[in-house]
Amino acid sequence: MSLNTKDEGAGVAPQNKGSWSSFLKSIASFNGDLSSMTAPPFILGTTSLTEFSAYWTEHPSVFVAPTSEPDPAKRSLLVLKWFLSTLKQQYSSRSDKYGTEKKPLNPFLGELYLGRWEDAAGETRLVSEQLEGYNAQKASFSRTIHIKQVGHALLTIPKYDESYLITIPALHIEGLIYGKPFVELNNCTYISSSSGYVSKIDYSGKGWLSGKKNSFSATMYPAGKEKDIIYSVEGQWTDGFLPKTDLIVPPLDQQDLYETKKAWSLVAQAIAKGDMDTTSIEKSKIENAQRELRKKEQAEGREWERAFFTRQAGADKVFETLAKPIAERIEAEKTGGVWRFDEGKARNAKPPYHAHQSNGPAAACGAFRGTNGGTMDGATG
Repeated sequence: MSLNTKDEGAGVAPQNKGSWSSFLKSIASFNGDLSSMTAPPFILGTTSLTEFSAYWTEHPSVFVAPTSEPDPAKRSLLVLKWFLSTLKQQYSSRSDKYGTEKKPLNPFLGELYLGRWEDAAGETRLVSEQLEGYNAQKASFSRTIHIKQVGHALLTIPKYDESYLITIPALHIEGLIYGKPFVELNNCTYISSSSGYVSKIDYSGKGWLSGKKNSFSATMYPAGKEKDIIYSVEGQWTDGFLPKTDLIVPPLDQQDLYETKKAWSLVAQAIAKGDMDTTSIEKSKIENAQRELRKKEQAEGREWERAFFTRQAGADKVFETLAKPIAERIEAEKTGGVWRFDEGKARNAKPPYHAHQSNGPAAACGAFRGTNGGTMDGATG
């Protein structure tokens, strides 16, 4: 295909075309950790990756529906329905809001996003914590950015002593040449349940001659019997038909300094105003302070204390059991270990959540001062 040069950068404002062109040149040979990619400020969104956890549960009634289904096959189908309902919010909600995909803010170690949903299902709580100083995503570029997300999610339903291993889709970002990027999902993902059922979701996009954008085809079958399909469903994951429930978070003046909206407030305000100079300055304050803090911790031989999660020691038996039917493996070396929600920590957690660094994520190193029936953990960093 030949690129029509008159359309290059059609989605970029004239004042930003210089930095946009430089950005394209910088990623032309990029192949590495996505967190190390520096994007021009005008491409940045006001949302940190720590907030993306909320996309999994913006339909709380759908999320908790499996807890009320006694039949294990139907329960697995409800988990598949819930997962499919999350894809639009996870991967296209920024495009819907801004008309183009935005690069999220890179979260810092210890960043928190806390809130709750209230609907007919009751109260559903969100606890999202950045567990490493980076997110494990590998990227390469060839007209599109190809991204391999590293990690998995584990959904637990205590009522049935049941667990579900959920793999994370690879994706690519198209439309960069035209300045209007959007996400397309690649290959396939799995949901493997301890009740003996597996769901496989295949993703495809619009080809040169046929196909539809953001398409998927999903099947559910007994583990090890992929041809014995019990349920199947197909469509476009961007066809959102469920109204989302708004997350309730405390106002900024009541948030901890490590809560994401509070921590990134000056950056978000500058982005919203189109003030790219202030955006860069305020963003660099946090990033530079965090780099210095990691160096200080390393020199002193200590590790950052997580507020809500604990690193697994030894083998994860639940993961190993659920991973076997789908040939999945843990890449703990890329995520700083495997992390699980710690109910004991959660019961005792209260602001300030990081009292040893209570002046906030942009503080200099010298600032040290010695409900519902389902839960979900993430093993990504």
